Amino acid sequence: MGPLKGITVVEFAGIGPGPFCGMMLADMGADVIRIDRKGGDKLPLPKKPGSDVLGRGRRSIVVDLKSAEGKAVAMKLVAKADALIEGYRPGVMERLGFGPDACFTVNPKLVYGRMTGFGQSGPMAQQAGHDITYISIAGALGAFQRKGEKPMPPINYVGDFGGGGMLLAFGIVCALLEARASGKGQVIDAAMTDGTALLGAMLYGLRAVGGWSDEAGGNLLDTGAHFYETYETRDGKYIGIGPIEPQFYAEFLEKMGLKGSEFEAQLDKSRWPEFKDKLAALFKTKTRDEWAMLFEGSDACVAPVLGLGEAPDHPHNQARQTFIEVAGVTQPAPAPRFSRTPGEIRSISPEPGQDTDAILQDAGLTTAEIAALRTQGAVG
Repeated sequence: MGPLKGITVVEFAGIGPGPFCGMMLADMGADVIRIDRKGGDKLPLPKKPGSDVLGRGRRSIVVDLKSAEGKAVAMKLVAKADALIEGYRPGVMERLGFGPDACFTVNPKLVYGRMTGFGQSGPMAQQAGHDITYISIAGALGAFQRKGEKPMPPINYVGDFGGGGMLLAFGIVCALLEARASGKGQVIDAAMTDGTALLGAMLYGLRAVGGWSDEAGGNLLDTGAHFYETYETRDGKYIGIGPIEPQFYAEFLEKMGLKGSEFEAQLDKSRWPEFKDKLAALFKTKTRDEWAMLFEGSDACVAPVLGLGEAPDHPHNQARQTFIEVAGVTQPAPAPRFSRTPGEIRSISPEPGQDTDAILQDAGLTTAEIAALRTQGAVG
């Protein structure tokens, strides 16, 4: 149903950004076939049917990639695919026999997506890491810092998903479009360090003209300004404000009863700390929801800070069905929206190998051939 209907993607099972990329492509209609390895992933996370949201929408086959028979099965799938996703350290796929050269031999039009933290080259390419290390050297983590406080990791939204899986999905779609014209595939080297750096494009532009300082917590968007900040409310919750433009700031002051006051000096950076202290005291006079009600429908750029458990119940999110429930698990709906070919969640994350027979049948294998592969332990 989605815009990628008819596209087949082979995903070598991994964690984090690779599965996020696969989820995005599956949400948009691609047939994503996940090749699971015996033993599964090693992340110590609790699971129940449907809770692996990143794994939704695809099919699974278990293949022994160390056996000759298993390699042949996986390569048969690669030969019929439009794209491939892998998230191993550089060189691992080559050692397994599924490097780009080997895959292009059987499928010259293949779009080969490689997801790593540090990229396929460079002095750190072979090092282990996680989101926090990638966004550290990309310059992002240092920007998530209040003045006088240590940097605060933004969970793993920025490196794994924003600068990683989402950019790989973008790269794959770009390469698929190019392959239609050229008839040739290519390799996509998606590094989370590169992607995270790209997310900072605006800040580098501001920094070049003196609009952004390397001193943390003193800039417009990093809690330096009193009008781009979160404030604790009377009930111990928080409100977020961001009336940057003059007309929005004027409406904010009016709603707060501060019109015509000293707060009119919005851009006087020398007074920002003072204004923050005064706003902090003022916001503690009402509860979060009382403030939210006061600003409801206004252009003052004020919103309640909601937790993961609260966001699905917000009226705007409910009206747009931003979150949906699948198999008892509340999760984000596919995005972005398409007017004619909308994305959809076609299934919960499969158990490893649950679609093995169907996938092999689609690949042209007979019942007897599938049985023989199972006997050999090549598939499971």
